[in-house]
Amino acid sequence: MEWFTKSRLFDLARQGQRLTHIAVVIPLSFLFALFAQLGVIPLVIIMGSIYGFSENGISMKGVPALEAGFWMSLQLILSFVLVYAILWAWLKFFEKRPFWTLGYEAKNALMQYGRGFLAGALMFGGAVAILAVTGGVVFEQGDPTQQGFAALGGVIIVLLGWIVQGGAEEVLIRGWVLPVIGARYKPWIGLLVSSLIFALLHGLNPGLSVIALINLALFGLFAGLYAMREGSMWGISALHSVWNWVQGNFFGFEVSGTNAGGGTLLNLKETGADWLTGGAFGPEGGLAVTIVLFIAIAVTLFWKSKAIIQEVIVE
Repeated sequence: MEWFTKSRLFDLARQGQRLTHIAVVIPLSFLFALFAQLGVIPLVIIMGSIYGFSENGISMKGVPALEAGFWMSLQLILSFVLVYAILWAWLKFFEKRPFWTLGYEAKNALMQYGRGFLAGALMFGGAVAILAVTGGVVFEQGDPTQQGFAALGGVIIVLLGWIVQGGAEEVLIRGWVLPVIGARYKPWIGLLVSSLIFALLHGLNPGLSVIALINLALFGLFAGLYAMREGSMWGISALHSVWNWVQGNFFGFEVSGTNAGGGTLLNLKETGADWLTGGAFGPEGGLAVTIVLFIAIAVTLFWKSKAIIQEVIVE
């Protein structure tokens, strides 16, 4: 698998004057992610002053889906947009290379993004199909203003927030951590370390279970392999974003233990054993998603598509 050892991502990482040492990359990845979260504090204060605070946070009860989607989108954007700025500064002043070398070359960008968007929707749809076949989900009747056609505006606008959020997590972990470590040491070390960091970054999420933690690491492995094989970050950024959006605002599940505001087109509820459905963490905490991720990893590793291989191996 030449794409694994000679991914374009490693070539891009080497374009700077230096590669950050692994002993620095690991703590900085957590610090960058934590610091970026501070960007949402002013918005939380503003929202609290408008809607008030409750024991579970800001009370948005009775707020129309479009309005709730607007605020949810802003929360996602302001919680993650600083990741891009921090990485830009680190690359410019320490590694001495431009931001696009994180895997955002213009060539084939639209095609790769669209393919990733479709793949993410199909993957999570596959997990829901498994739950449906095994009786793990049922339709739930909720607030009619927060679901179906009435929620369409909110569902669409919150997608902008998920695009920023999914892209930020990907550019940090698969765009920076994986290629820097993989280029300086070994590709498999970059893949393994980046996957573990990704899982640990979600370690404080509500409802976390052992299966959820395993699935987070598996998603990290899959995302790393996908990015390495494509030699670009466009596709996996789209896949991650649409995975979260479809999960929270199309099917109405929890997204890694957190509620997705802005309404939902379908309002599904997990039923049955938590080991299958994920329980309070959402489907990402259950074996239905585990099955999908194993299949996705196998396809990424062994699919003999000459078209993809030719796109990845750039002379």
